[in-house]
Amino acid sequence: MTIHIEALTFHAIIGLLDFEREHTQKVSIDLKLDYDYSDEDFIDYADLCLLMEEGIRQGRYKLLEEALLELGELILSRYPKTRSLYLKISKPDILSNATVGLSREWYC
Repeated sequence: MTIHIEALTFHAIIGLLDFEREHTQKVSIDLKLDYDYSDEDFIDYADLCLLMEEGIRQGRYKLLEEALLELGELILSRYPKTRSLYLKISKPDILSNATVGLSREWYC
C-alpha cells in the first residue's frame, strides 16, 4: 500500500538568515510512503501529517538538509512497516521567482 501526501503546508522556523530565525515561513512537505498493509493494521495519514508538522515545528532547523534527514528518521522509527519513503521539503516563499526544496528517498 502506498500513502501519498502532497503539499502539507504550515508555518515554521527554518533557515539560517536572521529573519528566518525570528519569523515563521511557509513550509510544504510531499511524502510517498510504501508499507506492508494487512487487515486492521494501517497507517493513519492524519496522524502522519501531524507527526511531520510537529517534528518540523519543534526542530526549528537551520538547514533544510537537517530537517529532511531528521524527519525521515522520525517517520521510519514511528512506522517500522515502511518499505520505502520519499520526502520533499520546500520553502515556497523564500524566493520571489521560485520554490526551493530538497528531497530524498529511503529504501528499507
